[in-house]
Amino acid sequence: MRVDFYQLTRDPAEAVVPLLARSTLGAGERLLVVSDNAQHLERISQELWTRTPASFLAHGLAGGQHDARQPILLASDPVAANGARYCALADGQWREVAGMERMFLLFAPDHIDDARGTWRMLGHRDGVERRYWRQDGGKWREGP
Repeated sequence: MRVDFYQLTRDPAEAVVPLLARSTLGAGERLLVVSDNAQHLERISQELWTRTPASFLAHGLAGGQHDARQPILLASDPVAANGARYCALADGQWREVAGMERMFLLFAPDHIDDARGTWRMLGHRDGVERRYWRQDGGKWREGP
């Protein structure tokens, strides 16, 4: 499993999730987006509709009748009812999510200690590749 750590120094998670979602769908994958805050999920939902002027990103909130058909599923629980193998932890809290191939941990600077602890914990696991991304102006740069 690959885990990408995104330190949000300029943009909030709701602005970054649509970019990750577009890339995920472009790779032919589905995405589970997790946050334990219903208002946060609603803001992410709005951004998925409006962030990209040329198109919206189809999605649904977990608990609906068509969860299994959603290319992007927003949920408070880390359960991929849409069969996703990619997961964005939009609230910065690490969770174990079964069956994931790729995880995105989005965290604000005030959660850097938690992210560092997660980085260290995952470093002891076999089969986990970790990458760190930071915002450099308007671009994402990989690095320490």
